[in-house]
Amino acid sequence: MCGIAGFSQFHHQVGTLETLKDMGQAIYHRGPDAGSEYLDSHVGLSHRRLAIIDLSEAGIQPMHSHDERLVIAFNGEIYNFLELREELAAKGYPFQSHTDTEVILALYHYEGVDLLNKINGMFAFALWDKEEKSLFIARDRIGKKPLYYCQHQGEIVFASELKALHRVKDIPKDIRTDAVYDFFAYQYIPDPKTIYQNIYKLEPGHYLKFSEKGLEKKQYWDISFKNTSTADEKELKEKVQGLAKECTKQRMISDVPLGAFLSGGVDSSGVVALMAQIAKENKTEAITTCSIGFDEKKFDETEFAALVAKQYATNHHELTVHENVKDNLEHIVSFFDEPFADPSLVPTYFVSQLAREKVTVAIAGDGGDEVFAGYEKYSIDHIENKLRKKIPSWIRRYVFPIAAKAAWKFNIKPCQRASSLLHSLSLDADMGFYVTNAFITDSTWNSLVKGDVRKALNGYHPSKITTDLYSQCDGKDHLSKILYTDMKTFLPGDILVKVDRMSMANSLEVRAPILDHKLMEFAGTIPSKYKFNTTQGKNEKKYLLKEAFKDYLPDDILYRKKMGFSVPLASWLRNELKTTCEERLLNSKAGLVDYFKKEQVEKLWHEHITDKKDHATVLWSMLMFQMWWDRYMAQDGKSSNA
Repeated sequence: MCGIAGFSQFHHQVGTLETLKDMGQAIYHRGPDAGSEYLDSHVGLSHRRLAIIDLSEAGIQPMHSHDERLVIAFNGEIYNFLELREELAAKGYPFQSHTDTEVILALYHYEGVDLLNKINGMFAFALWDKEEKSLFIARDRIGKKPLYYCQHQGEIVFASELKALHRVKDIPKDIRTDAVYDFFAYQYIPDPKTIYQNIYKLEPGHYLKFSEKGLEKKQYWDISFKNTSTADEKELKEKVQGLAKECTKQRMISDVPLGAFLSGGVDSSGVVALMAQIAKENKTEAITTCSIGFDEKKFDETEFAALVAKQYATNHHELTVHENVKDNLEHIVSFFDEPFADPSLVPTYFVSQLAREKVTVAIAGDGGDEVFAGYEKYSIDHIENKLRKKIPSWIRRYVFPIAAKAAWKFNIKPCQRASSLLHSLSLDADMGFYVTNAFITDSTWNSLVKGDVRKALNGYHPSKITTDLYSQCDGKDHLSKILYTDMKTFLPGDILVKVDRMSMANSLEVRAPILDHKLMEFAGTIPSKYKFNTTQGKNEKKYLLKEAFKDYLPDDILYRKKMGFSVPLASWLRNELKTTCEERLLNSKAGLVDYFKKEQVEKLWHEHITDKKDHATVLWSMLMFQMWWDRYMAQDGKSSNA
């Protein structure tokens, strides 16, 4: 796991060797083991290394091909590199190292850009072909590894993180107003946008080629729900078991200490069970596991993690997050170069910190909820759609909006919940899914936003991201379409960003077997009834994955109420973070106040602090926005509506 950065300079000089070193230094935390640069008249590449495979100097990057034609800066892991290396060696490729990086160089030698169809892993890399004079930049299928880029004065500049991009002179920091609205709606900014107008994320499953002819972007992979398997439940379960074990085994290859995150939920517990089984078969030592807990019991899952740890005799470690959030928040948030507000970033940071004390690589259960329908929101969505089908459309469309507005006026939680439900039911299924899961309501946004910001948005609404992706899915049923939407938005934009930044902040590599594209592709063929099981009057989320893990885990783990990686957010804001919020939200001279009316922000804060209403989510988003602004924008003296 590493960090990469660089630029082209086909037409004029963009930077020097010092620029590349500066870009690398900005992402030092991603690779503290080594750093190096490559510069010629056309391209500059910078690399920071966290050594995982082949710890020798032969693994240092940027790496050259044996004939010096190709140069690569690579971030990630290729899990099938040993099989590919064997095939390529048989063809006569003269390998000089035992790294997966060199396998990419060798594959490009024979396959060109089609190498992307052969490698299985998490990656972002930039490969310079001196002969073709083209720069080939690619990102993995799912979006595990980040890649930002911008076209600047006819050249391309790229990096693993935005902070490295801004080490290049004159890269603009003009704020993208629709991205601000996206952030408050989603708690992150979905691909390909960033908070900045002319800087983009390379979408998962895409690659770029840049040459003197210009920039070309192509998609090389997408998840499909078009072909539905006719296999019976037993066959599907066995296939999921086999794939999950194979994908976990691949991710246990490492030349450094390896362990696992163990939350006590189905996904991480299942992965730990598979790891323990594989370790037993290979006669290797016990698995190291790490868990995070909270003082508030309703947010604490450590007892369940301990249950699994005991069952599989893991070398288990726990850390309870006490009243130390305020002292660490500024540091934690600094690793996000654009606004990001998923509050589970806090425990993710601490569990990564704990794991890094024991291991260099951690395996996680990420992806189970998106791939096999595990979130509570899918249950809520199912209930709403049942109601949509039962209630005549004219009532939903004309009566419910009026009733929703009336209910909202009553300042009690049952009425506000009823208002939200009525509003969602008045909409089509795709828009209803957006509304139910958005982190800010239209009414709250409209009460907060300033007139000039509203004008700049020119009618834009963040729901378009959800509804466009919903219609883009090739699946026939509603569940497939919302799973596809989450795999394209929430998974790469929130979950994977959070895990990448918080693990890399601690120089820890995290691997996720359930996000192997082979397992995801197979899951795309599983009938929706085996993901979200509604037979016999029950709504069983993640049904088939639970069946697959049933041979390894007790019912207390499989069928307990899902907690997620939650935090006591409302309490934090009223207590430990109260002073921080008042300083940032009520007294800042720039940032949030450029977008929101100060008196409305004060009103929400007062209602929350006096326990009249729970505004924790939107206030936390405001705090995250302001903390980002103060760190990355305030020193530039920029106007927010640039």
